[in-house]
Amino acid sequence: MIVDRNVQEKREREYLAPYAFLSENSVGRQWSEHECTYRTAFQRDRDRIIHSKAFRRLEYKTQVFAYYEGDHYRTRLTHTLEVAQIARSVAQYIGANEDLTHAIALAHDLGHTPFGHAGEKALHHLMEDFGGFEHNRQSLRVVDLLETRYPDFPGLNLTFETRSGIIRHTTRYDQAPEETLSEFITTHQPALEAQIVNIADEIAYSCHDIEDGLRSGFFTESDLAELDIWSEVKRLVTEQLRLLDEDTFRYQCIRFLIDLFIRDVLSRTEQLLTNLNVTTPAQIMAASENVVSFSDSMKNWKTQLDGFLYNKFYTHYKIMRMQYKADRLLSDLFREYVQRPFQLPPGVQRRINGEGESLERIVCDYIAGMTDRFALYEHRKLFLPYEY
Repeated sequence: MIVDRNVQEKREREYLAPYAFLSENSVGRQWSEHECTYRTAFQRDRDRIIHSKAFRRLEYKTQVFAYYEGDHYRTRLTHTLEVAQIARSVAQYIGANEDLTHAIALAHDLGHTPFGHAGEKALHHLMEDFGGFEHNRQSLRVVDLLETRYPDFPGLNLTFETRSGIIRHTTRYDQAPEETLSEFITTHQPALEAQIVNIADEIAYSCHDIEDGLRSGFFTESDLAELDIWSEVKRLVTEQLRLLDEDTFRYQCIRFLIDLFIRDVLSRTEQLLTNLNVTTPAQIMAASENVVSFSDSMKNWKTQLDGFLYNKFYTHYKIMRMQYKADRLLSDLFREYVQRPFQLPPGVQRRINGEGESLERIVCDYIAGMTDRFALYEHRKLFLPYEY
């Protein structure tokens, strides 16, 4: 039997929880087009994101370490894949729409600059007089405008629900400005699937930043001993597993930590769904608080962990040194392109000549789309006399 879109939409109605967002109930796309015969609307969104240039470029964009600092540190792409996997698992466990969750997770960092949050801060400073810069808003620009893949419309023409999940992505480090959200704040809370991605992002970066921090030697396991959550993880690993070498023990600790986070989220979310007597997606979006959440005790542990990572990892002198380099490098590129835009490639030149947006915004889009590697190459070509 061919499992076409109608069959899959029927499966959603039959097997997903009543509060899951069904693809057949999508508000739709910005530009009218026939839906796929075989894929649901959210599956089509997912596929368009994966095949985009912006998604491929995440491979050479910084998470915390620049790509050249080691083969085993996370990049923006591996981080995205880890977020997607955690989010899909949570969605599956609580009966949410896995395809919508997956699409939002894959797209949530498409607007990130080269050199991670340091690059974002640099571009925001450079764009202060021209509307600023924020990577959730940039992710939406990527899927709405900057990806040129189709002859009949700009961008990827994703569904409203995927786009809303992108712009309403919220963690400790992510929050789009209010004026950007006017089209999307039609409900008090994001959809369940977007909430899942938000918390999956927090789980992913907390766990892999511990692993990358240990691998780099910026802190040690003895430093982690001050954390209640790490003490609990070590206890669980030691009780359940025996005779592990150092590398395997470390990996198992990260594995157990992810599991501890997910179990807590599932338990608390089930409790909130029951307490609120949720039976529709509209109830979730009208609620006074997110229904996908950590328990109070886990929030305390997470706050302690975030503070540790900030003090021991994110502000380590080697990380700060790389951030200052990124600031100088992107500032050089931005000012040079704005002052002498004829050095920009033909595709960017066409945007300058054919669109109503400012030169500064177009240059910002170009730089934000760069990988770490490409930004370094461009800087050398612009400022070193023997590079072409």
